Amino acid sequence: MEDLKRVVSDIAQRAKVASNNLSKIATTTKNEALLRVAKELRKKGDWIKEINSKDVDNALLAGHTKAFIDRLTITDKVIEAMAKGLEEVANLPDPVGEIVKMWRRPNGLLVGRMRVPLGVIAIIYESRPNVTIDSAGLCFKSGNAVILRGGKEALQSNLALAEIFRSVLRDMDLPEDAVQIIPSPERSAMEYMLELEEFIDLVIPRGGEGLIRFVTEKARMPVIKHYKGVCHVYVDEEAQLEKALTIAINAKCQRPGVCNAMETLLVHKNIASSFLPRLGEELEKYGVEIRGCSETLKYIPKAIPAKPEDYGYEFLDLILAIKVVNSLEEAMEHISIYGSKHTEAIVTENYTKAMKFLQEVDASLVLVNASTRFNDGGELGLGAEIGISTTKIHAYGPMGLEELTTTKFIAFGDGQIRT
Repeated sequence: MEDLKRVVSDIAQRAKVASNNLSKIATTTKNEALLRVAKELRKKGDWIKEINSKDVDNALLAGHTKAFIDRLTITDKVIEAMAKGLEEVANLPDPVGEIVKMWRRPNGLLVGRMRVPLGVIAIIYESRPNVTIDSAGLCFKSGNAVILRGGKEALQSNLALAEIFRSVLRDMDLPEDAVQIIPSPERSAMEYMLELEEFIDLVIPRGGEGLIRFVTEKARMPVIKHYKGVCHVYVDEEAQLEKALTIAINAKCQRPGVCNAMETLLVHKNIASSFLPRLGEELEKYGVEIRGCSETLKYIPKAIPAKPEDYGYEFLDLILAIKVVNSLEEAMEHISIYGSKHTEAIVTENYTKAMKFLQEVDASLVLVNASTRFNDGGELGLGAEIGISTTKIHAYGPMGLEELTTTKFIAFGDGQIRT
C-alpha cells in the first residue's frame, strides 16, 4: 500500500510541475500536438482495437450488461470520433490569456479579467475509454495537466490511449506528464489521490451515483460532479406528433447507455390516445421495455406497470418509464422531483409554453423540439467535452475549453496609489 501511495503522489507532483510549464506553450504548438495525436490514433487503430478487445472480453466474462459493453468498446467509429474531436479542439480559439473584459476606474486604473488554466485536474471515470482522449485533449489545450483514473474494466485501453498522447508530447519535447494515468485499479489509489490537495486543484468524477458520492465525501479539493442523467422528454398537447415520435425514439434508442439518453417520457393526457399506441409500436421494434402508469397501460397493452422507483431511475438500457400527466405544470413538477439537472426537453408548437419550460425547468441543458442526445460538447459546438457538469459552480452543462479555465484580475496603472 505504501508503494502505491508513493506512485500516486509521484504522479501528482509531476503533474504539478507539468502544469507550471503548460501556460508557456504557444497556441500553434498545442494545436500541432493535438493534430499529431489525432493522426496517431488513426494510424494505430488496429493496435488500439486489439488491446481494447481484451478489456471487452474480460468484461463479458464478468457478466457486464450490453449497455456497459457498448460504452467500453472501441470501434473504428469511436476512433474516428476521438480523432475528429481533437481536430475540432485544435481549431477552437485558445482561451488561455484571453482578456474577458476591461473597465476604467475613476482614478484612471484600467481593470480587467484574464482567462487562466485551473492547474492540475483529476478525472475519475468508469467504462468509456474515449474519455481518456477527450479529457487529455481539452485539458492540454486549456493549459491544464490531467491525471486520469479510469475504471478497472478499461485499464489496458486507457493506458494505450494515454501512451499515444504522451509519445507525441515526448517527440515534440513537451511535458509528457501533462497527461498521466493512475496505473492501478485499486480503490485505495483513488483515495490517495483525493488527499493530494497541494498538487491537484480540481477533481471531476464521471460515473454512477456511488462513485460520485464516494469522491464528494473523500476529496479534499473542489469537486465538479458529472452526476447521473435522469433525462425527460415532455410531449405537450400542442406537440406535432410526428416530430414528437421521432424525438422520443432518438432520445431513447439511438444510444441508450449514455447519460443524455431519455429515461422517462411524460405525455399530456389529451394526446395520449393518439400518440402512445404509435410510440409503443415503434419502441417494440427496438426491443424497448416500457414501464408505464395506469393510463399508459390503456394505450400500450404490452407495457408493464411502473413501480414508484422507476421514475427518477437511470436505466442506461432499452428500458423507458412513461407517465401521462394532466398539464405542463404537472410535467414540470415531476421533473423537479425526479430529474437530475442533466437534460430536459419539451415538444410543443406553443411558443409561450416552450418559453415557460425553458425558464422554469432547472437543468444543464433545456431543449425545445429536439432530442436530449444533443447535450454533448461536440454537438453544442465546444469540440470534445470533459464531462457534463450538473454542479452550478463553476460550470453547468458540457465542459469545454472555457469551462476548464478561470479568470484572474489584471490591472494597468500609470503610477496610481491608494489614498
